[in-house]
Amino acid sequence: MHEAAATPAWVLIAYLISGICFILALRGLSSPESSRRGNRLGMAGMVIAVLTTLYTHALASMAEIAIAIAIGGSIGLVTARRIQMTAMPQLVAAFHSLVGMAAVLVGSAAFLNPEAFGIVGPEGIYQLSRVEMGLGVAIGAITFSGSVIAFLKLNGNMSGKPILLPLRHVINLGTLVAIIGLIAYFTQDESDWVFWTIAGLAFAIGFLLIIPIGGADMPVVISMLNSYSGWAAAAMGFTLHNSAMIITGALVGSSGAILSYIMCRAMNRSFISVIAGGFGAVASSGEAAAIDRPYKRGSAEDAAFLLKQADLVIIVPGYGMAVAQAQHALKEMADQLKKRGVKIKYAIHPVAGRMPGHMNVLLAEANVPYDEVFELDDINSEFAQADVAFVIGANDVTNPAAKTDKGSPIYGMPVLDVEKARTVLFVKRSMGGVGYAGVDNELFYRDNTMMLLADAKKMVEEIVKQLG
Repeated sequence: MHEAAATPAWVLIAYLISGICFILALRGLSSPESSRRGNRLGMAGMVIAVLTTLYTHALASMAEIAIAIAIGGSIGLVTARRIQMTAMPQLVAAFHSLVGMAAVLVGSAAFLNPEAFGIVGPEGIYQLSRVEMGLGVAIGAITFSGSVIAFLKLNGNMSGKPILLPLRHVINLGTLVAIIGLIAYFTQDESDWVFWTIAGLAFAIGFLLIIPIGGADMPVVISMLNSYSGWAAAAMGFTLHNSAMIITGALVGSSGAILSYIMCRAMNRSFISVIAGGFGAVASSGEAAAIDRPYKRGSAEDAAFLLKQADLVIIVPGYGMAVAQAQHALKEMADQLKKRGVKIKYAIHPVAGRMPGHMNVLLAEANVPYDEVFELDDINSEFAQADVAFVIGANDVTNPAAKTDKGSPIYGMPVLDVEKARTVLFVKRSMGGVGYAGVDNELFYRDNTMMLLADAKKMVEEIVKQLG
């Protein structure tokens, strides 16, 4: 057991203030209305933590640190300005991979030069430090490789369908047991081969855990990887004797795990199976063909007529809206209808889009009033009273098969009850494609559904013209 050098009281207070900022940031991010304040508090907390760390640690070259911060900050600024909202899930996955790799690099540096980290004694690296180091490197490596696979699937560089390896569960379990066993052995033998084998197996298990997961389950995967990145940072915080990293990592890890649990409930998935990998792999994502059945097709003029006659319109946004960047046109359409006395509400499914909160962010970007946006549990009972359910680019989250077809890969997933509305207007590019889960939506062929086949933004803009 090693003892860290006494830390000045003001440093502990600074890190405490930083931690409080992070906690308040998480609270602020729980609501779109307070999300900007939450982001600012998080930034303030990080500035305090970074400046405190730089001031209290003897660094070889402050100039090099300043250059590194400038380069990283410039890349982040340019990326933030250029990234499209449709690519935000990929960006989040990429950021998670960087956090994971940072944990691996810090752990490797501590292993190669333990004297610089103050974690070595007469008998070598302290046992507790070996545990911290092994866990940090293992979780970081899993986060990195898993996030790379998630990025490739979300970005279209890899097929979104599950890739099922023979005996995958046996391989995954065996690899995880081997990693845990090697970390335990590492406390007794700090040989190079033990440390690097832990890292290598962890990189491998990250790939193996995410490859079998289908594209429809990616929102949960992103949330879980977020949790992993937090725990990796916390483990490295112990190695570096940095309480700010421990606090921040624990906050990210626990909040990510809680969000993953909420997402699992929203998708009727097992939380344990998320951690084990390979859940949601019962069907081939994206390979089902659309059903060849008669459907009712409408025009922008038809849609405008129905919308003008309505008392209550519930708008259901999905990934198709994000792809078409139709949120601003949708807001204009809603404003036109409100001028005519039509009541407007937005229904958000927890996994609409490809990451938690994707639709909320898009609607906030278009300045949609927060009090018009409702989550599934708060809005589902109102579809039966709605004159029109206007579905724009959402598929799986509105599919009634989730409630009736036990053979469907989305069976049991809570969905929005749009079929209960008097009329369903469904904006979709064409009838040829299917949702991200790879299943066709029987809602398309119901008597109260009118299909509006076109690019989402163009269709909404045409409806706005007809309303004018």
